[in-house]
Amino acid sequence: MQTPDLPQVGDTVLILRPFYVTGKIGVVCGREPDSDGRSSIRWLIQVDSDEENILVSLGRNEFEVITPKLE
Repeated sequence: MQTPDLPQVGDTVLILRPFYVTGKIGVVCGREPDSDGRSSIRWLIQVDSDEENILVSLGRNEFEVITPKLE
């Protein structure tokens, strides 16, 4: 279930796609900057993995926030 709120840095997310990281948990690192330095509509997600250090760029429909960052 997706929430309409924008993800925040530090939120825990469930990755829905692409296939090579589907079902993995990640943490929102921030919005991906576009070519002119402004925030794009894509999000940088650090994938929680013991084997590899993976950072993916995902659209909002490719992940679901499962735990908002505690303040």
